[in-house]
Amino acid sequence: MTVYFIGAGPGDPDLITVKGARLVEQCPVVLYTGSLVPKEVVARAREDALVLSSEDMDLDDIIDVCKQAHERGEDVARVQTGDLSIYSSLAETTRRLDPLGIDWKVVPGVSSFQASAAALGQQLTLPEQCQTIILSRASGRTPVPEKENLKSLAAHEATLCLFLSATLIRKVARELKEVYPGSWPVAVVEKASHPEERIIRGTLDTIVEQVESAGIRATAMIIVSKVLEQTDFNDSRLYAANFSHGFRKARVAEVIDD
Repeated sequence: MTVYFIGAGPGDPDLITVKGARLVEQCPVVLYTGSLVPKEVVARAREDALVLSSEDMDLDDIIDVCKQAHERGEDVARVQTGDLSIYSSLAETTRRLDPLGIDWKVVPGVSSFQASAAALGQQLTLPEQCQTIILSRASGRTPVPEKENLKSLAAHEATLCLFLSATLIRKVARELKEVYPGSWPVAVVEKASHPEERIIRGTLDTIVEQVESAGIRATAMIIVSKVLEQTDFNDSRLYAANFSHGFRKARVAEVIDD
């Protein structure tokens, strides 16, 4: 018996992986985050499967479902949104399963930051401009370690993707403007990949009013990055005609300036 932790993706039911979908179809028990995972994802479950929503469960309840399935010798598909490596309950759940001798495995999913970049049609790194993406959140009811405060992260000028921070947009803009000019580009993607997806583009000076006027308070990704408005950048070396690598030899000589 195994508990499969499955990343269901950001919202579009087609963005679950083939492996994840197959496990939902096969497992006798399907435990999903009912408040976030689309019903179409768990509609794949077999007719005799026990399908349960965890939206009104606490951790003890979830562990009990896994224990009971273990006693029956049944696999469990634990389906959650996005990818389990980011802001999930994977760590706290698995440390409770290990002492019980319950086997578990993780099936990765598409994260909302990736779906938001796709919605924007945006590459989040650009050659020689930005080569780092920081995934974080603003400090609110759930505190953030002091060394990971927004001002410290912003100092790198990397692409900053903020989860779970839409209600703190005023705090986000205020703190980032201590590092960046007010004209620094910002995009907010609400419900990326959902039919009701909305995109707002602005700057640190304008984004608070834009987000509040739109009534966006949850299920939104905030992306702060100079790449959002960058069109003047060098092509990557990978496809340059004068660049050799293990699969292709350069067709023209590389010119090196003195």
